[in-house]
Amino acid sequence: MTCGAAVQLWDGLPIPCLRSFVAGVIHPWRVTAFERLLWRACRGYLVASFVEMPEPMEDPATGENITWVIFLISYWGEQIGQKIRKISDCFHCQVYPYPESDASRTDTMTSLHSQIQDLSVVLEETEQYLAQVLDKVALALPTWRVQVQKMKAIYLILNQCSFDVTEKCLIAEVWCPVRDLTQVQDALGSSVECFVQRVPTSESPPTLIRTNKFTAGFQSIVDAYGVASYQEVNPAPYAIITFPFIFAIMFGDVGHGLLMLLFALWMVLYEDSPRLRQGTNEVGAGRRAGTGGATSPSCLLMGAFSIHTGFIYNDVATMANHSSWSSEYLATHPSLTLDPNVTGVFRGPYPFGIDPIWSLATNHLNFLNSFKMKMSVVLGIVHMGFGVVLGVFNHL
Repeated sequence: MTCGAAVQLWDGLPIPCLRSFVAGVIHPWRVTAFERLLWRACRGYLVASFVEMPEPMEDPATGENITWVIFLISYWGEQIGQKIRKISDCFHCQVYPYPESDASRTDTMTSLHSQIQDLSVVLEETEQYLAQVLDKVALALPTWRVQVQKMKAIYLILNQCSFDVTEKCLIAEVWCPVRDLTQVQDALGSSVECFVQRVPTSESPPTLIRTNKFTAGFQSIVDAYGVASYQEVNPAPYAIITFPFIFAIMFGDVGHGLLMLLFALWMVLYEDSPRLRQGTNEVGAGRRAGTGGATSPSCLLMGAFSIHTGFIYNDVATMANHSSWSSEYLATHPSLTLDPNVTGVFRGPYPFGIDPIWSLATNHLNFLNSFKMKMSVVLGIVHMGFGVVLGVFNHL
């Protein structure tokens, strides 16, 4: 029996169908309470069907993806229909119009499919257009970034300038190296007319230290403890050697140094890689800020010096190298003596570093720790003495 058609009674008189429908969607957590309340409020004068959607949809209120439940309620009587609509509003149901006849429902389905296809075409064309626009933006983005940085730097300097009495020109007092005055005049006179005048002053000039990619990292380490005053000796060039060497004294191992050397070499070779600059870690953030490349040379030298001191300590991944002592002598003698009169055992000093036979001695830790401690003390005193000499030159 379909709504809108006539029903034949037993006496042969046709009457119109009075059945109506309410259709919509409801949250799955409210289905049970919704169905129970409908049944009690309408006293069973309805037929309700509930079906879950095949795919989840976004909740317009919370933005959460939810597998909604579709319901279709068939009822008799206008009063019951009003109750059903009020209950649906109380449960925050999305109610949609439901045509009464099969023909109307078919037309509605056809219209909806047509609208969905049109919207799909529009969305696809919009995505293609956005992709084309973003491709053009990606090509122009590096240029825009440079322009914005230049404009930001220019306006930062202009904000530090002051107007003259007539408020028609800007006046700025700056420190500039003498050898760069010509370049400054050429740069300022290229667009607008300007005048550069040297002003005598009794103030101490600020310190200008010119660096490059190799020396920037070591200069940052020195500046962390204090910036040298004007015309003082800059200790950063000496720190290029002393800093990685002192690090290597503490962490002298060929295996550890080789890993650090390879990692630093990879950073140097791929310092301009876009993938490395776009990383979310500290390395990528340093690359984007322009300071990440300064750590590569320091890591490279620390790895190289660690390999050097590792050979001196005779440590390769905490393992000693091959010794010149014979295995036959080790099997028959519980102790070893550096006696040059023993034939076939001692053939002179170990060519480089510590003899690895110390790793088999019972006092090898005492000997190696004492050796490293004494060498660290001696080199530390030499390093501090060199710093005192630099301080003397600064005070002269």
